[in-house]
Amino acid sequence: MDQVSNHKRQFPDAYAQTKAEAEKLVIKANGINGLLTCCIRPGSMFGPGDIMMPTLDRYGWSNVTIGEGKNYDDFVYVENVVHGHLCADKTLSTIEGARTSGGKAYFITNMEPMNMWDFLYLVQEELGYKRIFKIRVPIIVIKPASYLIELAYRAVFSHFGTCQPQILTPARIRYVTLNRTFSCNKAVEELGYKPIVTLQDGLKKAVKSYIQLRDKDLPKI
Repeated sequence: MDQVSNHKRQFPDAYAQTKAEAEKLVIKANGINGLLTCCIRPGSMFGPGDIMMPTLDRYGWSNVTIGEGKNYDDFVYVENVVHGHLCADKTLSTIEGARTSGGKAYFITNMEPMNMWDFLYLVQEELGYKRIFKIRVPIIVIKPASYLIELAYRAVFSHFGTCQPQILTPARIRYVTLNRTFSCNKAVEELGYKPIVTLQDGLKKAVKSYIQLRDKDLPKI
C-alpha cells in the first residue's frame, strides 16, 4: 500500500475509523491561517513500555498462529516513528518542503517487512526461550468462534460488566491474518526519512523492557 491509497469506507473497528477521521481533519487543516500539517502513518509499532508483547507471552498467545501463518507485516520501532515526526517537522519548516509535503500523509516503517508470526517467534527467542511450541489454529475454526464469542458477550456477559477478550474479536482475527506492508518511498524522497534503528536492534532494546513487564500485573486480552 502507498500514500495515495484512499481510506476504505468500512473499518474493522472504531479505533481504525477514528484514526482515519483524525487524519482527514489534520490534512484538511493544512494552510488554514498559516498552519502547516502533514500526517505520519506508522506501521505496527513496538518498543519499550509496550504491554502487548509481554501480555501475549504471559497468557500463551505468542505461541499461537492464526490462519496459514503466511501474512507479512511492516513493523516500526518507536524511535523511528519519532524520527519520522522530526523529519516531517523539519520539512514543513521550509518553503519548498511545505509546498511539497503540506497536506500529505506518509507511511513510516522500519522498511524491513517480515512474516508477522516469525516476528513473534523472534521476540520469544530474544526473551530466552530455547524451544518454542507452536500451535496453529485454522481461520475456518477461529473466525466463526470469534463471532459466537462476541455474540455471547453482548447478549450475556456484558450485563455483568465483563469485557470480551480483545484477541478474540472478529476485527482482531481479521487484522492478524492480513498482509499489511507499506511503501515508504514518499517519506524517503520528500521527508528525507530513513530508519535510524534496525528491526533487530529495536527488538533487543524492546525485549529488555518486556522482561521487566512480564513479571508485573498485566491486563488480560
